[in-house]
Amino acid sequence: MQIDSYMRVILTLEGRGANPPSICPSCTSGAAPNYQCLVCSNGGLMCEACIRTQHATLPTHRIQHWNGTRFTQTSLKATGLRIQLGHPPGERCPLNEATWADDFVIIDCDAVHSVGLDFCRCGATSKSHIEQLLERRLYPATVSNPKTAATFRALELFELLQYEAKISPFEFFKAIARLTDNTGLSPAKDRYPSLLRMVHEWRHLKLLKRMGRGHDPLRGAAATTQGECALLCPACPHPGINMPEGWENEPEETRWIHALNLALDANFRLRRKDVSSRAADPGLIQGFAYFVEDNAFCEYVKKHADEVEPKSTCSRHDAVYLADTRPGQGYSATGVATVECARHNMKRPSAVCDLQKGERYSNMDYILHWSLVVLALGLIKTFIISYDIACQWSINLMRRLKSIDTKSPLLNDKVKTRYVVPKFHLPAHIAPCQTKFAFMLTPGAGLGDGEAAERGWADTNALGPSTREMGPGTRRDTLDCHFGDYNWRKITDLGSSLLKKMNNAVLNVAEHVIAHQELEQTLNPTDLEKWKGIMVEWEKDPKKPSPFEMVVETLTQKVVRRVMADDETEALKTGKDFSLNSEISPSALIARGLDLEAEQRALRLQMKQVWTHSQDRELTRLQLRSNALIRKVEAWYEILQLYIPASVVLRKQGSTEVTVQPYKLSLWLPSEIGGRAICDRRLIEIEYDLRTAQAQEALANIKRHVQRRVTVRDLKARWLRGQGANTRALTLLGSIEDRISAARDEYRQSRLAILSLGKMLGRSGEEALYPPLEDADIRPMAPETAPEPKKPNGETRRTLSWIWRHGSAIENQTLVEAESESVRVEWGKSKARATRYQEEVLIVREEMNRTARFLRWKESQWRERGTVWEKETISPEYLEGLKAYAEKQSNIFQGLRCSFEHMWADVDKTIAYAKAEIATPELFYKRRQSEIEGAQKNNRIFPIPLEFDAPPPSPMVS
Repeated sequence: MQIDSYMRVILTLEGRGANPPSICPSCTSGAAPNYQCLVCSNGGLMCEACIRTQHATLPTHRIQHWNGTRFTQTSLKATGLRIQLGHPPGERCPLNEATWADDFVIIDCDAVHSVGLDFCRCGATSKSHIEQLLERRLYPATVSNPKTAATFRALELFELLQYEAKISPFEFFKAIARLTDNTGLSPAKDRYPSLLRMVHEWRHLKLLKRMGRGHDPLRGAAATTQGECALLCPACPHPGINMPEGWENEPEETRWIHALNLALDANFRLRRKDVSSRAADPGLIQGFAYFVEDNAFCEYVKKHADEVEPKSTCSRHDAVYLADTRPGQGYSATGVATVECARHNMKRPSAVCDLQKGERYSNMDYILHWSLVVLALGLIKTFIISYDIACQWSINLMRRLKSIDTKSPLLNDKVKTRYVVPKFHLPAHIAPCQTKFAFMLTPGAGLGDGEAAERGWADTNALGPSTREMGPGTRRDTLDCHFGDYNWRKITDLGSSLLKKMNNAVLNVAEHVIAHQELEQTLNPTDLEKWKGIMVEWEKDPKKPSPFEMVVETLTQKVVRRVMADDETEALKTGKDFSLNSEISPSALIARGLDLEAEQRALRLQMKQVWTHSQDRELTRLQLRSNALIRKVEAWYEILQLYIPASVVLRKQGSTEVTVQPYKLSLWLPSEIGGRAICDRRLIEIEYDLRTAQAQEALANIKRHVQRRVTVRDLKARWLRGQGANTRALTLLGSIEDRISAARDEYRQSRLAILSLGKMLGRSGEEALYPPLEDADIRPMAPETAPEPKKPNGETRRTLSWIWRHGSAIENQTLVEAESESVRVEWGKSKARATRYQEEVLIVREEMNRTARFLRWKESQWRERGTVWEKETISPEYLEGLKAYAEKQSNIFQGLRCSFEHMWADVDKTIAYAKAEIATPELFYKRRQSEIEGAQKNNRIFPIPLEFDAPPPSPMVS
């Protein structure tokens, strides 16, 4: 085995190797070669003088000494090597000055070194001790009498390790200390406090350097303004930087192309313990980057400390109900809040703050205001703002912003702001909020989801255990630097991320637009014109009636049961209750009967899945369920005979078979009794109300599962390959089919009951209101399979299944009104989907253009910075360094721009092909068929025929 060969070589290296020399091969002194460098590649054995000479410029290498039987760890300082500062390498200072106690320590990537170090004081240099160290790429721990330094490469290594792996300075130092000595016999000198200070200062200097603060001849670092050191999102609109000429004159109908999309959120994992203080740890980044300026923010917090958050009129959101709770014992901050770029997941300048008592409105208002003011975004007139509780937070937002600053950009009368709730959080809101604040239903939102902040927290949550122990300033600085690195990674990935968004949009836009067009062909033109007018009015003013909400009241079993319970409560108060059992009321009796019916249907479905060779465990589970159902039915009979005494006789007449399956047992509800016996009219009315709600719910479930089946089938046919993926898809489809079948059986049973009860109550029109449900009626609004391009698809003869036109017509509402409302909502959602995809194509294309303009602006900005110092009186080497760094940064942004533009070279062609598919649906059906057949084998996400010639660009949204 190779393992023995590997082990043999590794163990051999513990000695001097084969044929070790007896005298030093590097010189003629004849000295014994007892030293070996662990860093130099194949350095071999050498004497003390040679290893000292060869490492004169490599003072941080690790060496070992052969004592006759083994290698022992030693240092270059022990061989007499000294580091001379202020002179060229190899030259000694005649008046050198050793560090105090000659005990200097250098922290490098692989060891903590004790070195001999001398400063120059002979006059060869006029630079201070600090500058002499920095010239050798050694960062000093203190500004006076330094005894510790870290190499630049060690600080750079830690910076990237912390950004990527979230390690703390303590973990980094412990790892290096163990590399120095892992036995505990000769532990490295403890320089952890020094490393903490050096890391903090190093990150701050690198931040100022990268943001061009060292290239400003008029303002020093102390004059840095708020948010100036934050990395901006290149794809977001920045007036005067990356906006097209004449963008201010964009028509109102398409002004959303230049909208600023913001997302607010809070994170309670980034807490901070009540340690240190603002006076002891003020921090170095005083609002220069992502956190707001601390002094002004603290004054603002004190001013609003006694405010009480209004209670929610929506669901019970923790962000509102827990906003006034005190922080945990021993904590001064419960977390942080942020404003991010909602479409590109980047932190915004001066848009992060600490939370003192939960997620308070005042904190969120403050960072929203400063995230806009710091960049002078007053020219932008369209905003889309996403927040988990936007429905509550936005109610009095303008009044609260006015108390912060009467000139806040959002207070401008010409500004149009739409508030939305992130897609993942939207289902937790009440029904009206789910339409008013939905991304998919908001004009100009494209395919955004508002979850940008949640994705950002995933990158910083790992910092929680270390940052909660820090002082206030150090914690803010640490998070600021991490936010900056997060933004930089997003910037470098913009090329592929925007291309992915574009491919997703152009791949699906034709499908949704064509599906909507086909739907409109089946609808009444008069109704269409009316609905389009409602849609236009709502898009202009969301306070007007929403085209996505049902005006006709829809029944559900939960609502009917609650109303019946309220009626019984009132009857008890007035003494009109006719219950015959102290525990079971008439409505509870009928409701329990419907629940037993549901259990019978479920048991019947489960029995169908059992066969001769089923396992004993499955058969036992089925038998126990059957026994339980029989006991429930028997208990039901005992109560039923109190309200319907004739049920006892009917049971005896119906018990002809010796054995009856539990799911076939008659429950003798009023609908089943019919005219065979006398039944209280009040019981008949109760069951009628519950049955109508049951039928409506069953139809709603059928429609939901049918649409889901379409999605899964399409996904499976077009994208899934491999046995595992297809097996999972088939299992899911089987589960969906079972749900459709269960809802179908429930509707059919409830329909028969409604017809019987309607006859008993003397009602007419039930047959028309609740048509029979055939298997052929259970089909989607649009066809599930793509027609062959050369064959007629029959769309002109296609009709919409009655299940999509059916509404819940209750008292004072006609069937026509109910059907119209139901179809209008489905039409509105279909139009919204098609429009959002069309918007996304235009938005992403403009984002690509803005990104290219922004990178070109940064490129020219850095070139100007390289020349601005030419008129200043500075040393030639300093001027050369300024120019070199400016040119380096300029080339970085130029490289990013060229790389992105190369990625996006075919974007306009893909957009043109998507438009061609919309104009000629046969192209879309042909592409879809090729995807289903697996004909597309290349790596392009959006396939374009090679013979396709892109036409001139035209508007995507009509």
